[in-house]
Amino acid sequence: MPEALIRVENVSFSHSDRIIFDNISLNIEQGKITAIMGPSGTGKTTLLRLLTGQLKPSSGHVYFGKQCITTMSRKELYKTRRKMGMLFQNGALFTHLTAYENVAFPLREHTKLSESMIRDVVLLKLEAVGLRGARDLYPNELSGGMARRVALARAIALDPMLILYDEPFTGQDPILMGVLVKLIKELNDILELTSVIVSHDVPETASIADYIYVLAGGDVVGAGEPQKLVADDNPHVRQFMHGLADGVVPFHYPAPDFMADLLSSEGE
Repeated sequence: MPEALIRVENVSFSHSDRIIFDNISLNIEQGKITAIMGPSGTGKTTLLRLLTGQLKPSSGHVYFGKQCITTMSRKELYKTRRKMGMLFQNGALFTHLTAYENVAFPLREHTKLSESMIRDVVLLKLEAVGLRGARDLYPNELSGGMARRVALARAIALDPMLILYDEPFTGQDPILMGVLVKLIKELNDILELTSVIVSHDVPETASIADYIYVLAGGDVVGAGEPQKLVADDNPHVRQFMHGLADGVVPFHYPAPDFMADLLSSEGE
């Protein structure tokens, strides 16, 4: 059985008075593509921030290999993050830098490579995402899909062990979505990465994920291989995986009794 690269053990996290996670545990297996899914507002992106140490849990621990992310010093955390790549939801490219310079940035920040070596690495990473020819373009000259791929080249620039994808398919047309799905799978296999995809795009994510966790109500309500979750009869999992309008996630925001509201308005 593959070893877990990341372990989330009994983690709870609250924001203001709202409980985001209530004693959740999960494992991210090394070499696999693991998806974190669930309706909007269930804390999927918050979980990514806990995995990278941007946030600290109220209780519980997050482990990266044998290291505890939760108790690391700032210096230790900075060093550990070099082993992680992140593809942000909006790409987060530096608008004043070309595609080449965006990919070169983490190499200059974290290594002492010569400029000739940096050039070779940058061109290799851009080639891996099919955009070597776009190296001199600025973000405002790139399409949305191209910008997402440049951001992916930057995320793998340091040859990380782990890459985290925050809603990678959002806002992409079907063709570009297919390109990203193929890229994520191929890069994970070729570079022997461990990938975590946060998404609510069920068909695309399920087509490449080895394992899926479904979050709802501050807890893990479903976990397993994609085909298992499609057949899961848990109401939260079934509604999400099949995109059902009616179910445990209500259409209306919680409010006082509807008839009470009507009677109250008539008496005014």
